Amino acid sequence: MPHIVVTIVSFIVLLAIMVFVHELGHFIVAKYFKVRVEAFSIGMGPRLFGYKYGETDYRICAFPLGGYVMMTGENMPGENLGAEGDKEKAKEEAPVDTTPDPGALTSKPRWQRMLIGVAGPFANFVFAFVVMVCFYWQINEVQPFFYQPVTLDLVSPNTEAAKAGLQSGDKILAVSSTENPSYEQFITLISPEVGHNIPLTIQRGTQTVNVNLALPFNPNHPEDFSPMKLGIIPMEQSGPLAVKEVMGGQPASNAGVQAGDKLLQVDGYSIHSVEALLTYLQAQAGKPIKLTVERNGKTMELTAHPEKLGTEETGGAWRLGFKPVPVDVVSKPLSLGDSLKHAVAFCENNSTVIVKVLGKVLTHQISAKTLSGPIGMAQMAGDVAETPGIGPKFYLGAEISLNLGILNLLPIPILDGGMIFILIIESIRRRDLSMNLKERIYQVAFVFLMVLMAFIIFNDISKFSIFHH
Repeated sequence: MPHIVVTIVSFIVLLAIMVFVHELGHFIVAKYFKVRVEAFSIGMGPRLFGYKYGETDYRICAFPLGGYVMMTGENMPGENLGAEGDKEKAKEEAPVDTTPDPGALTSKPRWQRMLIGVAGPFANFVFAFVVMVCFYWQINEVQPFFYQPVTLDLVSPNTEAAKAGLQSGDKILAVSSTENPSYEQFITLISPEVGHNIPLTIQRGTQTVNVNLALPFNPNHPEDFSPMKLGIIPMEQSGPLAVKEVMGGQPASNAGVQAGDKLLQVDGYSIHSVEALLTYLQAQAGKPIKLTVERNGKTMELTAHPEKLGTEETGGAWRLGFKPVPVDVVSKPLSLGDSLKHAVAFCENNSTVIVKVLGKVLTHQISAKTLSGPIGMAQMAGDVAETPGIGPKFYLGAEISLNLGILNLLPIPILDGGMIFILIIESIRRRDLSMNLKERIYQVAFVFLMVLMAFIIFNDISKFSIFHH
């Protein structure tokens, strides 16, 4: 199936699931508080098909970029902009009646309306957590090297590993008194020792060597600590790095690298992982490199000129511009207790990404050009769909669900957070804001979001390689 078709289908399916979960949260709580739900829609715009059950029309609409739950009494646009036509039609057809409607949203206390508003994002959080618990408990795909003794791939200069005297091909026999640790055990053993030195016993050929590895700690950025940043990059596979796809017009393509090639050596060093290659490229800072590749059983030498792809803020770095053949994975399910812990850690680590990025954009720490929108999300969905294994699908779905929940809680009118913010203000004032003021607020917010969306989509399009070459 062509990649573009996979990308489009994957994006529509992913977005439909995320929207369904989000709107289901609103729907369940609205029903609990006996609010009349007139429509539950996946998609926006004209109704394609559906089924009416009771008072609710469950429908699929033409444009798969969103969805809404339309409740009786909603008199502001909110997030269900696609329902505005239905509302206007209902206004025209409905007779004038000043009797309060107990099923209308506006007849409910503000605290109930707030709970209905927060229910959508909350459903996204719950969905992400449950998905990751199930993944860790039943599947937990990992690369085999996590559970094997650590053999070092390329040790780049100027890292703590190089300063300690570690070399490529060294095998870690012991960390302190723990012998033959796997890479997973290695991480567990060194993490509590951050800020200190830790003794390692190394096998180098036929020799046994003892070294002390420094584990620096930056209190301002504790999240920066990782074994790979120390130069401890495990050999992920015994064979060479293989090329799956080469991006046109980028360094690898310009050097003559082709899909199916195997990278035997880089400047004479054997490299067995993407991390090792990227680390070496950063150390060389853009210098031309010699690639020894195997193609159809023949060996050839190529010269590549790395380019800085992306931006510094998003990890822009020296790269060659190709996709590697993924390393095989194995299934290592965890206990339910460990699965819960891992799922909590996953949600904590990923739930604030969008807030941090937006904060850095607003404070000019990173460029607004780093933002990605529907096209960027579609590209990720397509890439993940074609990636072997089920793990990447779980990760992407959970990450997007978390960030969709966070995004909707931002205090911007039209989003759930904006509605909740206005309700809080009205609760403090003990009276509603005037309808004219609300309309102006939502109109300004709508224009702002449309301009922002247009800018983000332009960013997505401008990242296509055709605009850079």
